Amino acid sequence: MKETVLDLLMYLFENHMEEEPQLPAAHLRGELHQKLVVAGFDQEAIHRAFAWLDEAREAKAFSAHPAANAEERPRAMRFYAPEEMAILDIDARGLLLELEEIGVLSAETREAVIERALALGNDELDVEDIKWVILLVLSARPGEESAFTWMEDFVFADGGEYIH
Repeated sequence: MKETVLDLLMYLFENHMEEEPQLPAAHLRGELHQKLVVAGFDQEAIHRAFAWLDEAREAKAFSAHPAANAEERPRAMRFYAPEEMAILDIDARGLLLELEEIGVLSAETREAVIERALALGNDELDVEDIKWVILLVLSARPGEESAFTWMEDFVFADGGEYIH
């Protein structure tokens, strides 16, 4: 089966993490690993997906305590590096901006999403892919429950068009 790490992460979320969005602790993953092998996923992809989720969970530490007066901080313009623009298409970047503007993503969460998107190793991610990355990142971050719920509704809503 030729699946990307993102495909495996989406499968994991839809089939094993929907009720409890956290991946089990490392010592409890053997059974889940076997289920993924039986489902046809490659061993390497499974290890990469677990590592991706672990890194997403570890990346939460820098914003677990948002700055007081976050509302008072001035908005900054995010300029994308050429390698980021090569991977994140214009619609994906537009979605990130829009979600930040309406308060679903903070600047810190946006950066975590971009970092995790690049860590997938895909040549390009479109808006549908970035929706899943956002959902997975939010699921790994404490204090993001309302943003996660909003994003989950957005991802699974019929159409799932831009917010406007």
